[in-house]
Amino acid sequence: MRGFGEAVYEYIRANVPEEDILTEEPMSRHTTFRIGGEAACFIRISSEEQLRKLIPYFENVGVEYFVLGKGSNLLVGDKGYPGVILQISDACQQIEAEGNRLQVQAGAALSKVAFFAMERGLEGLEFAAGIPGTVGGGVVMNAGAYGGEMKQVVESVRVLSSEGEILTLDNDTMEFGYRTSIIRNRNFTVLSVTFQLREGNREEIRARIEDFQKRRMEKQPLNYPSAGSTFKRPEGYFAGKLIMDAGLRGFQIGDARVSDKHCGFVINVGKATARDVTDVIEEVQEKVRERFGVSLEREVIYLGKF
Repeated sequence: MRGFGEAVYEYIRANVPEEDILTEEPMSRHTTFRIGGEAACFIRISSEEQLRKLIPYFENVGVEYFVLGKGSNLLVGDKGYPGVILQISDACQQIEAEGNRLQVQAGAALSKVAFFAMERGLEGLEFAAGIPGTVGGGVVMNAGAYGGEMKQVVESVRVLSSEGEILTLDNDTMEFGYRTSIIRNRNFTVLSVTFQLREGNREEIRARIEDFQKRRMEKQPLNYPSAGSTFKRPEGYFAGKLIMDAGLRGFQIGDARVSDKHCGFVINVGKATARDVTDVIEEVQEKVRERFGVSLEREVIYLGKF
């Protein structure tokens, strides 16, 4: 295995089935941007127990790792990732309902959970129906849309510390902020989430979901690979409008392009490289800062070597 000693590889094989271990795996296969070089090691995780064995071990021996969900909101460098990618697989997506609460494993898709809640007449997660990520990733980023965010519906989060300890964090302890949480600042891995929802009318909930989906289809460039919104919303402004007003609608380097449909998205119109994307992002940041004195902060996460 490139970059690792045989002892590391043997430990991984002792705890993960051989078919779930991939080496030199192109990350373009696992990101919504469809961009990224090879990961030295890519592991499909099918249980919490695997995480409890692998993460403390990697910490102890100094192996770099990254926990991956659906690969949205992520740009992997063209030179790849030198460590281990731990992808939370579809085996970790169980959803259980108890009254107005949902107990959800980290690998469940946000859209799946939103529809699950709708079918049971539970409201509060409608905003999440179109977000292309997992519950785990959504909690880490405090994902939100159309006036809703995870902070409003999360009761508690079970996490794994880098030492292998399982902790339960309540809503206040999560330190939710705009596209952030305590998990972004601490070396925690989300295992499962408890949502506290409200009883509602199923048809009204369905109508709200359909309205949000229609608006998303009309306004966002969903027909192209992207990482979702590229920039955070600067206080008092909208990133997309600043970019448009700076004359950057359709600005393109290589196959990375500022979307004509929504300037807040950088899209992959063909075979864009990570370098193409970062060049577009940096040019946008520079032009908006020059024109309006506003610094746009990236929402998309950079991973690996560029």
